[in-house]
Amino acid sequence: MTATATAMTATASWNLMTSRGGGGGGGGGRTVLITGVSKGLGQALALELAKRGHSVIGCSRSQDKLDSLRSLLSSSSSDAAADSPHLLLNVDVRSNSSVEELARAVMDKTGVPDIIVNNAGTINKNNKIWEVPAEEFDAVIDTNVKGIANMLRHFLPPMIQRKHGIIVNMSSGWGRSGAALVAPYCASKWAVEGLTKSVAKELPDGMAIVALNPGVINTDMLASCFGGSASLYQAPDAWAVKAAAMILNLTGADNGASLTV
Repeated sequence: MTATATAMTATASWNLMTSRGGGGGGGGGRTVLITGVSKGLGQALALELAKRGHSVIGCSRSQDKLDSLRSLLSSSSSDAAADSPHLLLNVDVRSNSSVEELARAVMDKTGVPDIIVNNAGTINKNNKIWEVPAEEFDAVIDTNVKGIANMLRHFLPPMIQRKHGIIVNMSSGWGRSGAALVAPYCASKWAVEGLTKSVAKELPDGMAIVALNPGVINTDMLASCFGGSASLYQAPDAWAVKAAAMILNLTGADNGASLTV
């Protein structure tokens, strides 16, 4: 799909739904934008935040998975809570124009998000660096690094204008160490750490951007590296309970930090 086509999809296929969120947490209902929301950590975090009564804006490249998430958000509702809108959009964060359309749609429908979780990510197939195809290396960098840069480019200005907002860039233990066979992924997450620390110096008081290592979680991405042993690690829904609490309690004092769930 071309960048132009993807941008058009983002505009044409946004879907606003209303579900009923339950529970509190983090000082009242807030609006949280999550990239890569349709599976794994992104999906688990979205469901946990919605359960706590927060509004979720989610984006993904998979419309089918977005439709499934919409159903899950509805089924996890609580009749006792007030209506809470969730906005799900088909967006490719690798495309600057697609993210630009995302920002326009979000501003029109919900306003400036309180929190952004840059979760969209991919990993190379286990291979020595000289055996990783160029296009596969590019896909990792374009998603994990440029995807975050695109989000910052279009969402930071309105957040800075009101001097309010928290940005969480998903990093990794491999963004603070190295591992054989996943050099492109490690390089991308080291870049996330450096990007985060640099942008932190550009933000006004009251805002924060952090790099968050989620820990080792049983996701499709982990299975691609660890195989069957990935099942020995905690499930995304268990992780999301801790991650949601941590993210909701971030403040300006955390600006520039490298944190771990």
